[in-house]
Amino acid sequence: MSKVAVLRTSPETVVDDYGRLMDLAGYREALPFSAQTCLRINISWHVYMPACSTTPWQMHGVIEKMKRDGYDVSRDLIAAQNDTVVVSCREGTVRNHLAPVLEHYHVPIQYLSEPPTEWIRYEPKGKMLVLDRVFEKQGIQIPKMLMGKNVIHMPTVKTHIFTGTTGAMKNAFGGLLNLNRHWTHSVIHETLVDLLRIQKEIHPGVFAVMDGTIVGDGPGPRCMRPHVKNYILASSDCVAIDAIAAKMMGFDPMTDLKFIRLAHENGLGVGNPSEIEIVGDDIKDVNFGFRGSLNENTLASRGQKMIYWGPLKPLENFLLRSPIVPWSYFASRLYHDGFWYPTNGKPRVKSIMATPWGKLFQNYGDRAGVFAGT
Repeated sequence: MSKVAVLRTSPETVVDDYGRLMDLAGYREALPFSAQTCLRINISWHVYMPACSTTPWQMHGVIEKMKRDGYDVSRDLIAAQNDTVVVSCREGTVRNHLAPVLEHYHVPIQYLSEPPTEWIRYEPKGKMLVLDRVFEKQGIQIPKMLMGKNVIHMPTVKTHIFTGTTGAMKNAFGGLLNLNRHWTHSVIHETLVDLLRIQKEIHPGVFAVMDGTIVGDGPGPRCMRPHVKNYILASSDCVAIDAIAAKMMGFDPMTDLKFIRLAHENGLGVGNPSEIEIVGDDIKDVNFGFRGSLNENTLASRGQKMIYWGPLKPLENFLLRSPIVPWSYFASRLYHDGFWYPTNGKPRVKSIMATPWGKLFQNYGDRAGVFAGT
């Protein structure tokens, strides 16, 4: 039986609570300390949008716990994230106040879309559902630096326009595949299953810590309504942690979320909540009521779905894999950065900034406010 640890937390205790959470989830059994470890940051937007990206206290808690347990964090830890065609992870690392945490512990970060990252062709040992066909000509390309390293995924609890919810399984999407990964959106559920199989082949250990202190509802991973919920989760089973997070959001993981059901059926993890052991706090009555997000869209996502699954499907290759493709990148940046964030996002950020979590976020940006005296 897979195990997922879940704890209630607060801004005053969250760093120590992450350490306790990782122990409850058995992270030392999942991650051999003899190997280097990659912290797989989740940057879903280069601006700060609550619940959208890895939180600074999530990063702080994980690194501090490993340091206390004797792991040489400045030598054997490396953070990594990859750009998308519309999101700069270098900019996002700064604006989401992750840079001060990494700098404090002297943990380097590798931006996978930049040198010196070497992308190599990988031939999976297990049977692929779709990736071998999507990338038939160029082959499946993955970063060489991830080979042989442990990985700790650091997603947040939120909904997603293409997959319903997103978490540990979807986090690999931004690290194992390069900028053309949007080619897989029409088969995104199968893609996440293929990526999990590849991870089990190339990583000595896989672990996930998920931040649900502020969670996101709506057409995520960007255009969301943030809610303070004060939960954190961890597990060595990426399918199980995604299933429990989804259940907390109000979804039925095995019927509402195809990627979880497929991973469960392919033996890559446990997606049925009745087969998952919950340790830590009692969450049997938790339901955030986010299931309605399955039918929510923005103007941009409505157009994307028409291309991937709707009447524009016959034009998918022409619109997204031809010389005219930059039009879609420009349109997305214009909509999200130029319209949605100034008109909808900023008021929601301002509301969160007035909470204790918002104040803690600002303290990380101040640097001395969190690390003074250490």
